[in-house]
Amino acid sequence: MRRKDGIRHRPSLSLPILRTLRSQHQTGALTLGSLLSGLGERSFGWAIVVFSLLTLLPLPPGSTLITALPLLVTTGQMMLGYRYVSLPGPLARLRLDQSKMRHTVLRLRPITRRIERILTPRVTMLFARRYDRPLGLLLFLIAFALFIPVPLSGWFPAIALFVFGVGLVERDGLVAMLGLLLGAASVLLTVVILTSLAAGADALIH
Repeated sequence: MRRKDGIRHRPSLSLPILRTLRSQHQTGALTLGSLLSGLGERSFGWAIVVFSLLTLLPLPPGSTLITALPLLVTTGQMMLGYRYVSLPGPLARLRLDQSKMRHTVLRLRPITRRIERILTPRVTMLFARRYDRPLGLLLFLIAFALFIPVPLSGWFPAIALFVFGVGLVERDGLVAMLGLLLGAASVLLTVVILTSLAAGADALIH
């Protein structure tokens, strides 16, 4: 897409999600599975983007025990060599709150706008089929760090997975690697917090 001045203008990453949310909400059919299908993809990239948004919804503490499950399933399937995402029935039928999803997408616009400025297909060898399983393993570890309800650390792995998912959708290996680096840092943060909590509990007991 080009503007009148001839400069290429990248469509917003948020628009497909916002449009699908609105159209499916109007028909009363907004579920996790229908949202993914409505985007026209069952690819791992869009699934990771959508499911990481789910974990960033304004929900009570500890909700990642539920909201991180689609990410664990998706990254686990990638690790096992699946070609496409296949959601179990209960997860596919999970109903979504359109207003909360829309609010979360708009809240991330400052991040997505910055990413959109630099997105371009590059380092695409990262997405070669032979790397699917190793990438899936790394992403599963990040998703597991998100799954554990550790105070102050939940948003970090969610953002990391979101950034990786965007890189995968746009075939931008550098952005995807940035997501992996953020994910590694989030896993390390989770380990440090868990170790500190365990040490504190041990000190109280003894």
